[in-house]
Amino acid sequence: MKIRGDKLSSLAKERGLSAEQLAAAVEREGLKGTAAVSAVKNWMRGNDHPRCRPTDCAKLASALGVELSAFVKFTSQVRNHRGSPRKAGLLVDLIRGKKAQVAENLLTFTTKRAALNVKKCLMAALADARNFGADVDRLYVVESRCDEATRMKRFHQKDRGRAHSITKKFSHITLSVAERAGKGGKK
Repeated sequence: MKIRGDKLSSLAKERGLSAEQLAAAVEREGLKGTAAVSAVKNWMRGNDHPRCRPTDCAKLASALGVELSAFVKFTSQVRNHRGSPRKAGLLVDLIRGKKAQVAENLLTFTTKRAALNVKKCLMAALADARNFGADVDRLYVVESRCDEATRMKRFHQKDRGRAHSITKKFSHITLSVAERAGKGGKK
């Protein structure tokens, strides 16, 4: 779960709350005084440092008088997927901006090998959203990206004692879902 900084700052402006007032609501052991104010300002800018706990998000939602899903996105990540980022990126680009149920159906019936891990990542983000009470019918894929990970290097024997290198690529898949403001979503 990550805070969407633009939504948080716009909600705070609408309600007329400053970062100091929100920090007073979020204060806990290890996050008091100026550290709490600094954390809230970071969250409003979109930085996730210090990491926002689910209890912090719930306190912010109650201070703003909105539901938790109004300014939070639910993120999941599959690390070290055994496939190149270029191939997994095709599927990630396919579902970006789509409604969550449509994206799930697309990944179910896609014949590409990377679809299994992309779907696994999507399902984990959806489960996280369900646990925090988000409306599943209004969820859509906000962010989807595929980054390059480490490479496994191997060598293949060739003639006259030579060796040719073989590079096997890995990738990190990241998906985020959030609620759309209106009814339903993009198909």
